[in-house]
Amino acid sequence: MYEDKTLVCKDCGQEFIFTAGEQEFYAEKGFENEPQRCKSCRNARKNGSRPEREMFEATCASCGGVARVPFRPRDDRPVYCSECFAKMK
Repeated sequence: MYEDKTLVCKDCGQEFIFTAGEQEFYAEKGFENEPQRCKSCRNARKNGSRPEREMFEATCASCGGVARVPFRPRDDRPVYCSECFAKMK
C-alpha cells in the first residue's frame, strides 16, 4: 500500500527517504502532512531551542573525585560522580 518516497528537506535541500513504515505511522497517528525536514535537520531544530544547561562542580561523596552535575549541590545531600552513581544502581 505504501511505497518509499524521496522528499527534499526545506532547510538543507538534501533529499531524504520517507519510508513506507514512516508513512504508515503518520497515517495511524492521523498526521496529514508529509515531513518537510530530514532527520538531522529535525534533530538540530529540536535541540536548538533548548537552552544550554548550567553545570556545577562538586566533590563525589564516594570516591572524592570531581562530579559535574546539572543542579546546585547542597551540603545536606551527597553528590556522586557518574561512575559511582552508576555503581549504586
